[in-house]
Amino acid sequence: MHVLDLDKRNYKEVWELQKTIHEKRVNEELPNTLLLVEHNPVITMGKSGQESNVLFPVEFLKKKGVDYYHIERGGDATYHGPGQLVGYPIFNVRDGLAGIKPFIAGIETAIISTLQHFGIEAYIKEKMIGVWTESGKICSIGVAVKKWVSFHGFALNVNTDMSYFDLIVPCGLKNVEMTSMQRILGKAIPMSAVKRSIVRSFGDVFEQEIKNVCLKEII
Repeated sequence: MHVLDLDKRNYKEVWELQKTIHEKRVNEELPNTLLLVEHNPVITMGKSGQESNVLFPVEFLKKKGVDYYHIERGGDATYHGPGQLVGYPIFNVRDGLAGIKPFIAGIETAIISTLQHFGIEAYIKEKMIGVWTESGKICSIGVAVKKWVSFHGFALNVNTDMSYFDLIVPCGLKNVEMTSMQRILGKAIPMSAVKRSIVRSFGDVFEQEIKNVCLKEII
């Protein structure tokens, strides 16, 4: 498993990068690849989402410095921004993973393992995708799969400014309470430590050997 840490980047740039890596993975030019990134403020809408779940006009979002994109993943509206760890696992979900549902379950397991590492008890809800705590939903998951290779992924609230979630109905779930690691633990969490734990958890859950790479090595 290649791991590429992109630090902080605009959403559209990484969206295009995902497509490039996805094609290479389909053609078996690359192994499974996990991208890690923090985005500048952006709201994305999944292909099955309801426009009404974005509570303000696009013009208002732009004035607030928030981009807006319709994308290929499943699910509804979600927010990405600074202090939130976004992960894009570009994996062949057929080879050893037995399909899409086990793949998503594996992502949830890896997130829960990371949260436990930081002393946060987390769980999944029946018939719902994502990871919850007693304080609310802490991680959203929305993937797309094309030619048996996944893209898009998860968004884990680490030190996220939670006020941005007031712009949307998160994941289309009315009355859902969103939370973050910082809010639960009462202190900022080093993003580098969360990244290390996520990578370790993904390696364990998906039984992958890990190789950290730079961008020029894979495109």
